[in-house]
Amino acid sequence: MLINFALQTVINAVALWVAAWAIPGITFGGGSTGQVVKTVVIVALIFGIVNMFIKPLLKLISLPFIILTLGLFVFIVNALILQLTSWLAGTFNLAFHVEHFFWDAVFGALIITFVSMILSFVKTD
Repeated sequence: MLINFALQTVINAVALWVAAWAIPGITFGGGSTGQVVKTVVIVALIFGIVNMFIKPLLKLISLPFIILTLGLFVFIVNALILQLTSWLAGTFNLAFHVEHFFWDAVFGALIITFVSMILSFVKTD
């Protein structure tokens, strides 16, 4: 179970890094490569914890919208999770920031979803 969590954290870190690379509004700040890698891993841990505890509640609350939009509202829920991760990273003084909700968070959530999905095919349970 711990290995599965560690592997999911690495997948989240890669997905967050790809989103930050592809979208100018998602940044990990400057500094040395070691500092950026440390920030990416800590933000991936925060993202994983938020996904584990907050995302199910948000999906339950927004279930009527998810049904009404045939599941597309899940991308908005994912964008909210990404925005919440950005806020939490700011409270821990980490250099991770998502600028705008719609353009940056929604498209970032889309990229994170697809990269995580592709990398999860490699993961064995």
